Amino acid sequence: MKRKKRMSLKDRTQLKWGYFFIAPAIIGLLCFNFGPMLFSMWISLTKWDVITPQEFIGLKNYLNLFKDPLVIKSLQVTAYYTLLSVPLVTCVPLLIAMLLNTKVKGLSVFRTIFYIPSIVPVVASSAIWMYIYNPMYGLLNSIIKAFGGHTHNFIFSPKEVIPSLAVMAVWAAGNTVVIYLAGLQGVSRQLYEAAEIDGAGAFAKFRKITIPMMTPIIFYNFVMAIIGSMQTFTQSYIMTDGGPSNASLFYSLLVYRTAFKQSQMGYSAAMSWVLFLIIAALTAVVFKTSDKWVIYENGE
Repeated sequence: MKRKKRMSLKDRTQLKWGYFFIAPAIIGLLCFNFGPMLFSMWISLTKWDVITPQEFIGLKNYLNLFKDPLVIKSLQVTAYYTLLSVPLVTCVPLLIAMLLNTKVKGLSVFRTIFYIPSIVPVVASSAIWMYIYNPMYGLLNSIIKAFGGHTHNFIFSPKEVIPSLAVMAVWAAGNTVVIYLAGLQGVSRQLYEAAEIDGAGAFAKFRKITIPMMTPIIFYNFVMAIIGSMQTFTQSYIMTDGGPSNASLFYSLLVYRTAFKQSQMGYSAAMSWVLFLIIAALTAVVFKTSDKWVIYENGE
């Protein structure tokens, strides 16, 4: 039996310094991530309004969730928004990245134009889009009227508010464009040249080379889009406050209202954990099915 090799003094010193430097990150993770998560898990099993003592009620909060019409409505709104926005923020940035990957004059200017909206604070961009979507003097309705079309209420219409917010999500997808652009620049030029020799056209190269080689990037952006859409809050909070007629009452907005306007901390914590489980389940499904359509460079 081989004896375990003892670490030298130098290795032990380096190991101690390594633990020392990662300690702040570990402590921060425990105190500001795992700690609050465990606390929220506990209070989700209680009835608590911050002022009065906590009252343990078991799984009652979770059972009441599925009887609450507002919770059901907010889940439907969030699911509808996810179904609309995820394909848009996954596919449209890819097309934009392909345009930005071409060799044209002023390319850096166009790349900057598409990226800037993603660094604009959500509060500021929401104010801009409130002006664009204004039914009386909004920019979009002015353009529609100039071409002889009928005006729309957009975010002030129960039927149009979610599609309007989904379009707004594409406007702020600059980060996704940059990620796609980096992936496109990593695709070997030799593959396209070989396809051109075989007589492949632009669409054939896109379908047979670009899409398969970009599937790992598409997979990443797809997962992030699902997670982000399920947690949508700011746009609805600023632009519509959940209206009209709760048509934009996102689940995260309802969690906020329940916690900080109705002081039902235990109930809102239970709602938060349900959202976490839904996102985890959707992410797990995507990961489980990824081996059927994601192609990596090593062929796996």
